[in-house]
Amino acid sequence: MNAQIKPFDFRNASEAEYKAYNKLSNQIRAERLPDDPPVPLEETIQRMQNAPPESIVKIFFWVAWAEDGQAVGYAVVQIGMTDNLHIAQFSINVLPEYRRQGLGKRFLARVVETANQHDRSMLLSSTMASVPDGEGFLDHIGAESKLAAHSNQLKISELDQEMLAEWQARAAERAGGFELGWWYGDYPDEDMGVILDLYELFNQQPFGDLEVEDFKFSEEMIREYEKSMRASGTERWTLYAREKMSGNFAGYTEVMWNPNRPEILQQGITGVFPEFRNRGLGRLLKAGMLEKVLADRPEVKFVRTENADMNAPMLKINNELGFKPYIAESIWQVGREDVEAYLERGEG
Repeated sequence: MNAQIKPFDFRNASEAEYKAYNKLSNQIRAERLPDDPPVPLEETIQRMQNAPPESIVKIFFWVAWAEDGQAVGYAVVQIGMTDNLHIAQFSINVLPEYRRQGLGKRFLARVVETANQHDRSMLLSSTMASVPDGEGFLDHIGAESKLAAHSNQLKISELDQEMLAEWQARAAERAGGFELGWWYGDYPDEDMGVILDLYELFNQQPFGDLEVEDFKFSEEMIREYEKSMRASGTERWTLYAREKMSGNFAGYTEVMWNPNRPEILQQGITGVFPEFRNRGLGRLLKAGMLEKVLADRPEVKFVRTENADMNAPMLKINNELGFKPYIAESIWQVGREDVEAYLERGEG
């Protein structure tokens, strides 16, 4: 096809370029998440213009333009600068009517070139079952699905509020030595050391057969992501549990909400340190957060979260709450040299 692939200066694009990309990304989004509303142009612009600096992640962006000026596909490569220095994460997205015409392969060549320039030997990408063409493309280039997951969804109308009360009552017996507290929006400076410790709980979730190392977090990274969330209008609530006697933090849970999608609440990480597990703290945190949502976010109708299919402890809690599989997801892995060999073979 005759579409031209050009670098996209996502921090400094023109208004026309932003509009064209926003239309394209919403077309792709409608296929991936058919129940969701489109993302407003201003939110897209603010998110892009407030992306983290290159000291944290280098982002490379390309858009394919048809002869009539329509944006018909895009690709993104993210090169993390703080951990997993062997990995490049990428995403290739093409409108359905422009697929199977070589555009994805042309994007892939740029992905591999970028990974090579930054000495990244492993490529990671993700797919959703709602777009089976993505799975077919990655399988065709030699990638393997290394972590099966789901976006799981809870309908607030089906939430058993009596069960929430029971969980909290049992926690009062088993976890009576703990207290709960809240952080709204940006984390307080005085608690940043504790927050960095809590973020390490991210590394305790299962990663399947992915060849990844522990992810590292810093105050700069957290502050930059907070800046991006504020700019795009996303609000975050964090509920933590702390041992009364020692003052040590035991775990936390967090949710994100955007007024542009008022009916949908995104559940983030829920984690408890190993030494504090088996005392009902996970259920206590989940119940406390959902009580808050019921009281202060009456417009929310759905809570969504992403879980690895092998994360049995978290799935047990979520299943009891009423979360159900919404969309199957996979994270794929392929060696850069394997993709280079695929491109050299010139396969269709």
